[in-house]
Amino acid sequence: MKKFDSSPAQNPVRAHVYKEIRTAIFDGDFLPGTNLTELRLSSELGVSRTPVREALMQLEIEGLVRTVPGKGVVVLGVSDQDIDDIFTIRMRIEGLAARRAAQNITDEELYTLKEIVELQEFYVSRADNAQVWPLNTRFHEVIYEASGSRPLYQMLSTFHSYIQKIREVTTREGRAGASTQEHRLIYNALSQHNPDEAEQAMCIHTKNARDHFFKSRKSVPK
Repeated sequence: MKKFDSSPAQNPVRAHVYKEIRTAIFDGDFLPGTNLTELRLSSELGVSRTPVREALMQLEIEGLVRTVPGKGVVVLGVSDQDIDDIFTIRMRIEGLAARRAAQNITDEELYTLKEIVELQEFYVSRADNAQVWPLNTRFHEVIYEASGSRPLYQMLSTFHSYIQKIREVTTREGRAGASTQEHRLIYNALSQHNPDEAEQAMCIHTKNARDHFFKSRKSVPK
């Protein structure tokens, strides 16, 4: 984790601390069962204990940590069942976002998506999967924005944060090419303003990502 930069260009202290701790949990730097102390975190992040305390309270509301009597704040993390649930929910609401986007997307947004897909195809052809990942994130963000729905955008952005590390790993480990092909199909449906095909293509894309993740883990929630 990096220390807080107090320059005006940075986020407020509380937001910075919350983001850093949450990212550390998602990235596996803080494994389930890890005890998080305000003193240690405030020292590592270069902030007072107050924003750390507030961040831990927010993370407890989100179910990522829990206060245990006699132990303090303990990391719960994200379980395989959590991940499966998130993929299932995403399949529904991201499909809806694609449907809405097919109806509302602008020529400028379509041009942006086209550029993203073409860049992904270029990097895949060169086996440079590290460059595909950030483009994958941006592709989905453009669709969230194009849906024209703030609730959908907020929900999907939250779910994206929960599994961003998973998506990065699956994109880099054997799915970059397939994911890019699926993006091309989604783009084609959006460019034709076909809600049914856009929704179906997005649902298939999300399901394939889910299946690939659990196949690579060799574990499927019951």
